[in-house]
Amino acid sequence: MGVEGSVIFEKQPRENLRSVQSVISVEGLTRVFGQDPERALKLRRSGRSKDEIHEETGNTLALYNVSFEIVPGEIFVLMGLSGSGKSTLLRCINRLIEPTGGKILIGGRDIVSMDQEELRMVRRCKLGMIFQNFALLPHRTVLDNVTFGLEVQGIPEDERYQKGNELLRMVGLGDYGASMPIHLSGGMKQRVGLARALAGDPEILLMDEAFSALDPLIRREMQDELLDLQRRLNRTIIFVTHDLDEALKLGDRIALMRDGEIIQIGTPEEILTRPEDAYIERFVAGVDMTKVLSASDVMHHPGPVAQCTAGTKVALHLMKEHDVENVFVVGHERRFRGLVTFDDVLEAIRAGRELEEIVITDVPSVAPDATLSDIISLIVGGPYPVAVVDDRGRLRGFISQSAILGALARNGERSRAVA
Repeated sequence: MGVEGSVIFEKQPRENLRSVQSVISVEGLTRVFGQDPERALKLRRSGRSKDEIHEETGNTLALYNVSFEIVPGEIFVLMGLSGSGKSTLLRCINRLIEPTGGKILIGGRDIVSMDQEELRMVRRCKLGMIFQNFALLPHRTVLDNVTFGLEVQGIPEDERYQKGNELLRMVGLGDYGASMPIHLSGGMKQRVGLARALAGDPEILLMDEAFSALDPLIRREMQDELLDLQRRLNRTIIFVTHDLDEALKLGDRIALMRDGEIIQIGTPEEILTRPEDAYIERFVAGVDMTKVLSASDVMHHPGPVAQCTAGTKVALHLMKEHDVENVFVVGHERRFRGLVTFDDVLEAIRAGRELEEIVITDVPSVAPDATLSDIISLIVGGPYPVAVVDDRGRLRGFISQSAILGALARNGERSRAVA
């Protein structure tokens, strides 16, 4: 008897992101560095490459005709190799770099056309920036660094210090308010930078290679910290990185850039499994899918499920009807209890026992976001499939050995095809 079902893809923690009205809309954004941008753009429209344009004119086409939308609460990752234009794009969004052409709509208003006073208000109220090099003021305490923007706004000291201390506690530095930046580790400095960016309660966080200067272990901790903060605060985040693993871990969607243009925008799942050209295929070819794919990516629908209050004959009927050798058992609100096997149900019927008495409760279970690398050890050699259970204890699906093997086989085929 089989236990297979249809595969469910649920990579995104927030469903239907793109059905929500955008908070940022970038339309035809272009940036040329040099003395003759019009000539550079004319050459690009005629089909010349970025390198050819630079060789002929001395101008650098940093961005060309970039368009995308970002919805509230999304972590949107800009990714690419050095020189791809990702940091230039991020800095155009808050006009630290002036665009040559195009529009950047934030809340429906074009930041490119704003005067300096309007721009200052948008930066103060809507945007927070976090830099790779921390950019802390060395002569100020940690608390004064966090509250610097509030001080500039004229917020009274008691009020801004109260908020600053709350933010330091949020990022795990509650005892470091009186410390000086020189006494902090790299990871601690970046936490201060994160708290400072949040102090103005911005709708949007711009993060430019924010974790690139950190040691690998600290970098992973900061990635986890950011995801934890995002679950609590639900900000819109634009995150720049050149690291694919970081992009896959953090991004709801990823925009992969090359030579100042966006080549593909998609979820991590879409980027990995449906690359749009050979460049992106090469970019993602070395990814270890066991560290990227989650339980929700490969799980099967749980199929027939028996309520724990149902009788053994109901469970037997479900297994016969659906041709399976076991069924999962749930309680109130579909909370996971375990499973029962075909043989155990037959024996229970003969012995007059209740279904609740024969439920196997030591069935392994994982959260929907658990990676395959975490799941493999639970399922290989085990007698039962792994249940996928959400944070309320409800059964969402199951993972069989064949599901794991199928995911690994697809990854192997893709890698060989690229090679």
